[in-house]
Amino acid sequence: MAKQLLAKAALDQARARRDAARASLEAARAGVSAAGEQVDYTVIRSPYSGILVERHVEVGESVQPGQPLISGLSLQNLRLAVEVPQSDIAAIREYAEATVILPGGGRIKAEEVIVFPYADPSTHSFKIRVELPEVETGLQPGMTVKVAFKTGEAENLWIPTSALVTRSEVTAVYVVGADNRVALRQVRLGHRREGEVEVLAGLAKGDRIAADPLAALAHLAGESNDG
Repeated sequence: MAKQLLAKAALDQARARRDAARASLEAARAGVSAAGEQVDYTVIRSPYSGILVERHVEVGESVQPGQPLISGLSLQNLRLAVEVPQSDIAAIREYAEATVILPGGGRIKAEEVIVFPYADPSTHSFKIRVELPEVETGLQPGMTVKVAFKTGEAENLWIPTSALVTRSEVTAVYVVGADNRVALRQVRLGHRREGEVEVLAGLAKGDRIAADPLAALAHLAGESNDG
């Protein structure tokens, strides 16, 4: 086979053209990347989906880094602004728990409770930000709701709603004594939840009550007849 020989000068020229082509390719790629970054600067991307409520600049206007462009809100990421007196702030900061009471009576546990580290010098109240979880609440920006903060721990007494007896303006329950005698006792009620009611006064832990007031009344009538 005949040997094909290439002059060293021609080889060097070919290598030089190859290196120049590679350099041009890299420069072109860098130009495309820089152009892409410039295009990205013309696009505004929100960190969440929501509603645009205010525009701070107009199209074509020059802006600076950090300058607000638009304001928006998300119905899936709501928060509440609350002001509380300084007398309650220590307990609220200690427990950092809150429950939002919805207009319809429902309750939602707060995702996070953030207490601002300073008070308003004119009102001596502290601002608190209550973060809501990403759930459907039915709340809209600008609405007012009630917020219950945990400030201590107590053992609540709950009884079935069916055990209540209402006579005129008096609410009572039938209490069963140690000798199985039944007596009507007035109670003061608090919060209600499904099928149960909180008793604030009138009963103590360990008291037995009649779950069926009609049966208790019949038993009480039988005791009277026996007497």
